[in-house]
Amino acid sequence: MPDSFYKFREKINLAIYDSKTKVLSWFKYSSVLVSILAILSIVYYYGFPKDTLSSEITSYIVDFSLLFYFLKYMVRIFYDFHPIRFVRNNWVEGIILLLLIIYLSIIFTSGRRILDLLASHLDSEHMAAYLLIFLQIYFLFSVLFEIGKRSILPGKLNFSPATLLLMSFVFLIAIGTGLLTLPEMTHSGISFLDALFTATSASCVTGLIVVDTASFFTFKGQLVILILIQLGGINIISFATFFVTFSRKIGGIRYQSLVKDFLSAEKLSDTRKILREIVLYSIFFEAIGTLLIFHAWGDSIQFGKARDKIFYSLFHAVSAFNNAGFALFTDNLYDSAIRNLYGLQLIIIALVIFGGLGFITIQDVFNVGDYKKRIRHPWKRLRVNTKVTLVTTSVLLVIGAVGFYFLEQESLSRSESTLEIVITSLFQSVTARTAGFNTIDFATLRTPALILIIFLMFIGASSGSTGGGIKITSFAVILKSALATIRGKENVEFFKHTISFTAVDRAYSVALFSLSIIFISTFFLTITDPDIPAMNLFFEEFSAFGTVGLSTGITGSLSMAGKIIIIFSMFIGRIGTLTLALSISKKVFYSKYKYAHANMMIG
Repeated sequence: MPDSFYKFREKINLAIYDSKTKVLSWFKYSSVLVSILAILSIVYYYGFPKDTLSSEITSYIVDFSLLFYFLKYMVRIFYDFHPIRFVRNNWVEGIILLLLIIYLSIIFTSGRRILDLLASHLDSEHMAAYLLIFLQIYFLFSVLFEIGKRSILPGKLNFSPATLLLMSFVFLIAIGTGLLTLPEMTHSGISFLDALFTATSASCVTGLIVVDTASFFTFKGQLVILILIQLGGINIISFATFFVTFSRKIGGIRYQSLVKDFLSAEKLSDTRKILREIVLYSIFFEAIGTLLIFHAWGDSIQFGKARDKIFYSLFHAVSAFNNAGFALFTDNLYDSAIRNLYGLQLIIIALVIFGGLGFITIQDVFNVGDYKKRIRHPWKRLRVNTKVTLVTTSVLLVIGAVGFYFLEQESLSRSESTLEIVITSLFQSVTARTAGFNTIDFATLRTPALILIIFLMFIGASSGSTGGGIKITSFAVILKSALATIRGKENVEFFKHTISFTAVDRAYSVALFSLSIIFISTFFLTITDPDIPAMNLFFEEFSAFGTVGLSTGITGSLSMAGKIIIIFSMFIGRIGTLTLALSISKKVFYSKYKYAHANMMIG
């Protein structure tokens, strides 16, 4: 750039300096109000029956909000001391607003707004829902970014990461419940309790249902469930760190240090990098899964339109990777049209396993940079946590598949070939580890098979994954600790590394906490639903707390009190063990004294 340009720009900067803070502050606070107004308008447009007048008003509000954000972006460029650098640093927002410019140009030239314009070329219901995704995500994150950058409330209220995680799930479930109760989300209306149950099950990626997802909800309702599954799946880390990673307050550094310890990040700045990679990994695996499932449906299912086939593929790919277990078929994957699609089952198995491994494990194994380093420097190996996760996962998958085969050999051998039996047995082993899909009728399983499934559900998936349970690493540490005690060893060791006593204590605490909640909840279920067999209630509670979603078919017949107990179990199962781990990860300041030792008889 010539010197004359910089001199001219410097004169402008001096002229606008006094008004910069006031103008930018006005736009910051106004953007929050505009975003909320736009979101409410979109919710009304798609959630309620509408007439011509209400459609027009909603469209005008959406158009105004888009124009507002375009003006805000231009004002920020104008007031920035380095406009070119600002555009480079905010290129994503620039691309979005460039698309908005094109859209606004279409409005002024054609006189038609986006809702009417797109509906005239594509199916109105489906296109409206697709547009809803984009606009809601855009405006919602605009609001969250504005709040997160200031981070006033978290800083003043001194929330811990565990509290932020709990609140984020409560917020997500509340929003989901509200959306599902809207008239346009169901064919015949839904009670508040059933909406709350469904929203909790989707947000906690459980998969237990009290109404049929396939026939009870409209396309819009199914789309809301899909969004809840996606946000709930990555919620275990990203929601907990959102206010942390995007905070510019000093308090945010304290939060980031705790999150860094939990994620086993090497540097404080790695928390943002890991958060970004979590989103990218999720999109990658779900996109590949959607493509594979799209070609695996075969001729057994006749989709009305190509977009229906795409949505079904996307829904089941997201549900599988996030270990949610929701399906768009009345009998889940046991539906007569797809129960014998073994290629589809193998794809679901792969997605569930990758989702259950955990983002940190996936990053350690598949990160290209780390892989190249290990090739150049052979002594740099996988993390101990990754090795334990991979080995324990493999062992449990084999134990579950072989055990299920021998326990249900008679029923499996009636109508399936050897290969089909292997796939069916493996599928049940995989899905019991918090996935929740079923290709068999669990109500027909014998008690030994149900106990095996309960054992797998209790262990669950890996730490930092989309799955639940007490986690693989907790189970491995407890088992290794018990073996070390029996052998008289003082230390717990994995792959020539000593595990800290703090980690061992956490593992035992998580297991004890989980078992206590499960048995207390089952006790109350036997009171609220005495007509249901105790074994079925026991299975249901383990499934809810482990966020699995498998059921013997009693979920819909539970009493109101029983449903509330299951709702709390799903919620605590999703955040409980992690919240406990984060809570006890706080630094404890020990006094310089300690009491005298005392012998305690154990066993």
